Parts: sequence; C-alpha cells; structure tokens
Amino acid sequence: MKNSMKGKKPTVIELFAGAGGMALGLEKAGFETKMLVEYDKDCVATLRKNRPKWNVIHDDIHEISFKGMNADVVTGGFPCQAFSHAGHKLGFEDTRGTLFYEFARSVKEIRPKIFLAENVEAILRNQDGKTIETIMDVLGSFGYDVRYEILNAVDYNVAQKRKRVIFIGTKKGVRFQYPKPSKKKVTLGDALKDVPKSEGSTYSDEKIKLLKHVPAGGSWVDMPVDVQKKYMGKSFYSTGGRRGMGRRIAWDEPCLTLTCSPGQKMTERCHPVEVRPFTIREYARIQSFPDSWKFVGSISSRYKQIGNAVPVNLAKAVAKELVKSLLHPKLVATVKVQSKIKDFK
Repeated sequence: MKNSMKGKKPTVIELFAGAGGMALGLEKAGFETKMLVEYDKDCVATLRKNRPKWNVIHDDIHEISFKGMNADVVTGGFPCQAFSHAGHKLGFEDTRGTLFYEFARSVKEIRPKIFLAENVEAILRNQDGKTIETIMDVLGSFGYDVRYEILNAVDYNVAQKRKRVIFIGTKKGVRFQYPKPSKKKVTLGDALKDVPKSEGSTYSDEKIKLLKHVPAGGSWVDMPVDVQKKYMGKSFYSTGGRRGMGRRIAWDEPCLTLTCSPGQKMTERCHPVEVRPFTIREYARIQSFPDSWKFVGSISSRYKQIGNAVPVNLAKAVAKELVKSLLHPKLVATVKVQSKIKDFK
C-alpha cells in the first residue's frame, strides 16, 4: 500500500466515546480527532470540558448518518448484545436494532483504512460463540481483514488487571501488529504516588468494622470465621463467584478490574491502608487518566464514567501501532490474519 499520509496527522472518528479514555490515548499517539459520538450527557460534558475544540456530537447514534464522512480510523466500544439467530447465519441487516449494527454501519459508510473496536472478554462466549462469529462475518463482508486479541491493560503501563477484546479491521494491503507488552508492570503504589485529594464514596460503619479484618492483598477469607459469615451472608455457603468479595488491594500489585461502582460487594476494591473505596482521582489514576482530566457529574456518575472507560495507556499502546500502520507501513511486519472463532465454539 502506497503511503500518501507523509507529514499528516492520522484522523479518527469515535463512536460510544464515553469519558474519553480511548480518545485521549489516540490523541497521545498522534491522532487528530474529527468527531466523537456519545449519548450520555455527563460523558458529553466531560469531553467538552477537557477538549472544547473537539467535535462532540450529543445524539442517539441511530439518528446519525455517516455518509460523506471520512477518517483514517473508526473506533468504538459497542455494548455486548445478543443477536436473534433463528437458526441461520446472520448478515449485516440481520443485526439491525443492536448497537453493533450502528458501529458496523459507520464502518460501511465511512470506509476507514482501519477500524478498532473494544469489548469485554465475555463477548467471546456470548451465545456459545455465535455473537463473535456474526461480528467477524459482518465486518469481514465489507472487505476488511478482521481479527481480535485479548489484551490485558496491566501489560501496557496500566496499574490494573483488565482484559479487553480488541478487534482490528484493516483494508487489503494495510498491515497491523498488536502492541508488545511493556517490560515493567505498574503497581498500585506507582500509580497512586502523590495522587491529589478528591471526593469519593464511603463505606457504612458496619462495613468498615468487617473490612478492618482484611489485610492488604487479602479478601473475605482472611476474616475470622464468625466475621466471614456476617459479611458474606448466604454467599458464605455457596460455591463460586465469591473471589471478588471483601478484596483489599496491595500497594505492590496492580489493582483488580475497576467497576462502575467502587462499593459493590461482589467486586470490592478497598484501599490498601484506609478502610474505604478509592477516591475519584485514585480511580482515574488506576485507569491511567492524567490528573488534568476532569470528570463532570455526580460522584456516582463520575465513578461510572471512569469505570467504563478504556484505560488511556492501553488505548495509546494500540494507537501507536495504528500510527505505524498508517504512516510507517514498512515498519510493520507481515502478519497472517487468522480467525479464532473456532476456539470458542
């Protein structure tokens, strides 16, 4: 593929932009953001507050036409939804009504050189593998070589174990390689060094009494048995699905995956020393947002925005490889594209 982009910044259009984790990572890698689409009003306010010059569209994606638009890359983290198969193989039109359809429609109408989509790991197992098969088939039908890898944010300078499926689609002749893991792992202590004070949620007095028994790096199993029973309730007698309960993170390890709410019992993420959830700015640091990135909305909304975001440094690592593909194709080794769908059937 002949490189006609010398001296130019690659451009991107992003769907389901959220609070800007993906967009900021792309910006740090050298991309020019042409447009971002987001429906949540607080996320829109966050994007506009931090980047007043960005073209942020606050609208229902179903109402937006992408015809006539152009960008080198289209990105988006469409929600994981099931498709109605009715016993037959699905095509593009069969996915209508899902947010994946809207992402696919944007790719079909914009025709970028590359598209990037992000999703939760569970999408690979959804509907016994039929969901991922449909996604690959539909996007591949537009003339793209489509593949995916499971990347863990902890491997890309993020102080958090957070696995995500990263889909890449390239036009014929465009090469792409997934980023290589960084050699050094960032710990919670590294990420939260000199973190500015900020607001945050709190635990009830009763919960504080119970979690005081958990050491850094421990969980509910470190509590005395009588305290375990009180904290766990009926879950004490169940099996499976309890590993995230009563967790206190250690300074010398990465954090576990952040969720939309820091006080959820099933996914406890307690501060290593103080008996409390992580604050807003601590949450943001763990997701590799800079302290200068401000979030708009209530405390619960801000936690949700951060918890749903693509870690900035993970996005940056992938985006740097996109830049190589677009601007320096000779530096990208030829990679044989292979589907992994069979592994999840």
